[in-house]
Amino acid sequence: MISSMESHQSLLYDLRRSISRRDRQEIGKILKEGSTLDLVHDIMMLRVEEREQLFQLVDPVEAAQVLRAIPHVGATDVVSQLPPENAARLLRLLDVHGQADILRKIDHSGTEQILEQMERKDVRQLRQIQRYPENTAGGMMSTETLTFRRGDTVGEALKILVKMKEDRDSQFKFYPYVVDRNGVLIGVVSVLSLLGEPNDRTVDEIMVKATSIRARRSLEELHVLFEETGYFSLPVVNRNDVLIGTVYHEDVAERMLDEAESDALKAHGVISEELRTMPLLLRSRRRLAWLSANIVLNIIAASVISAYEQTLSAVIAIAVFLPMVSDMSGCSGNQAVAVSMRELALGLARPADAFRVWLKEVSVGVINGTVLGILIGVVAWLWKGNPYLGLVIGTALTLNTLIAVSIGGTVPLILKRFKVDPAVASGPLLTTVTDMAGFFLVLSLAQLMMPLLIQ
Repeated sequence: MISSMESHQSLLYDLRRSISRRDRQEIGKILKEGSTLDLVHDIMMLRVEEREQLFQLVDPVEAAQVLRAIPHVGATDVVSQLPPENAARLLRLLDVHGQADILRKIDHSGTEQILEQMERKDVRQLRQIQRYPENTAGGMMSTETLTFRRGDTVGEALKILVKMKEDRDSQFKFYPYVVDRNGVLIGVVSVLSLLGEPNDRTVDEIMVKATSIRARRSLEELHVLFEETGYFSLPVVNRNDVLIGTVYHEDVAERMLDEAESDALKAHGVISEELRTMPLLLRSRRRLAWLSANIVLNIIAASVISAYEQTLSAVIAIAVFLPMVSDMSGCSGNQAVAVSMRELALGLARPADAFRVWLKEVSVGVINGTVLGILIGVVAWLWKGNPYLGLVIGTALTLNTLIAVSIGGTVPLILKRFKVDPAVASGPLLTTVTDMAGFFLVLSLAQLMMPLLIQ
């Protein structure tokens, strides 16, 4: 273990030494021999000026391979720190998706400076993709599509395929599209079907109707559509049905994983993508934005306890059960949040379904709340020897569980309706309300039954 760590530290030292010496040959050797994970780690450990020098010295192809392995936020960091001409040279070796993902995260002036250094064809493609939101068909599409014109013969189509520079085996993954003279999508053909037809037959005679999607279809809708159809790719059209690109299942699946990871981070208060190699004040500011809001919410919850100080003083045993009631209810609410977030992601629930979701959650809440209430009520009774204390705690937990699942199930949908990110806001809202409601229910019921509790 120690020797492995020493070896890794030695690799970082060698990389730094080679950069300081501007030894291109040694840098290339390190990049070829090092594992991808070690290289990503070491490159992100370099100082800003060292990273800039590295990507200026290294072979462009090798640089692009390393850049692909770095997380998007880290890759954006690397590219934004390079001079525009070097950044453009590096981006040219990535596919159009990689270019668009990185440029979206760079400020407008920086993006324009980089685009000025790129070829007009690449800039045109990037601008077309950037017209659409990131998580839409247009934002994820590839603008390079294989198309035939109506009236093209099979022989002409096969000549086009032969001239293509890509690996021959990859062509059989493609389903070329057929368009009319205005670029309007009219059908799709299989490469394999072309091989079995006479050369003088036209492609529109053997094509089939294509299932197309509008450029503004959301990521969630695309995911559902690919799952239902099993297609490898889908053509993207604008509102005039003109073919503008192709979106691939693998890209949608990868983006769905990224979104799930992002939602998990947001639920824990990491609102923006963060790496520890980022500037200290930037990381602190991003975290404080979420933590500060939580201070306010917790003060509100604590104010409920303050209003019932006399009740707590009279029956001190209640204090033992307050965190149990709020925590158990919070767990039930978080389960409801998780289900709603998943259904939103899969397109199985929409803001308009809030009432239906609430009815479903209440049904579960009645059963689970009753069972949990009885369990904790019996525990409180046996522990403190007072059945009325058990009744107070059990009833409070049952009612608070109903409140928690109602909030957990519906709040993500309501937030989505008002264009607030449910992954960020659902957790703090649920925690605050279940704490407040739990404290209020326990303490108010205890106050009502005070004579029975202090016997």
